[in-house]
Amino acid sequence: MEHSIQQIARLAGTTSRTLRHYDRLGLVPPSRVGANGYRYYDERALVRLQRVLLLRELGLGLAQIAEVLDEQRDEESALTTHLSLLRQEQERLGRQVAAVERTIGALRGEERLMAETMFDGFDHTRYRDEVEERWGKDAYARSDAWWRGLDEREREAWGVRAQQLGGDWIAAAEAPGADPGSPEAQRLADRHIEWLRGIPGTPAAEPGGDLEGYVAGLAEMYVSDARFAANYGGAAGAEFVRDALLIRIGRD
Repeated sequence: MEHSIQQIARLAGTTSRTLRHYDRLGLVPPSRVGANGYRYYDERALVRLQRVLLLRELGLGLAQIAEVLDEQRDEESALTTHLSLLRQEQERLGRQVAAVERTIGALRGEERLMAETMFDGFDHTRYRDEVEERWGKDAYARSDAWWRGLDEREREAWGVRAQQLGGDWIAAAEAPGADPGSPEAQRLADRHIEWLRGIPGTPAAEPGGDLEGYVAGLAEMYVSDARFAANYGGAAGAEFVRDALLIRIGRD
């Protein structure tokens, strides 16, 4: 049984553009291409796509994913490993949920706030490998040092700013007649880029850094990586953010 690229994009929560990109990289080639140029995917291709999406969820870059797929050709064994990692992540998220529930209880006066348990399951270093692969070890080290140097109030303010930006993007994407090229969307794109400029170690913050390349790369990652798309309400919202950012830097 085969599915069209549009069907697979919808079912997988990604985009046809991303699937074509995966094809160009040799990550997920379609099972066949019709005379009309349409791509079709059979069950084997779907299993490979699932593996790619799982590896993206684990924070691997596309180059690393290509290496893993080349080295681990036994799909059942590879997926068994993925399942183990997913269960570990499920356990970590469960600890986060419990930590937040305890904090809410403390704020309601139901129990005492305990610093030792507030941050159980939290780890800002889990994107380290991907950051180092994309922008170098120095970029991660400088960003990490900046984050660790913030006090609790500064971290909270940064998180609130990020949350507000994400909420404004979601509202803009869901508004009737939403247009990524509209003045409102372009103002949000400006805010987003200024927010990125405030993170030391990134090309956006460095004088002479490749700001446009950095923004374009992140914009595509927002769509292709479900962890980031979730910040913008899902795949459709992430696509809106991507398109607005690409318009803003002249790469639409």
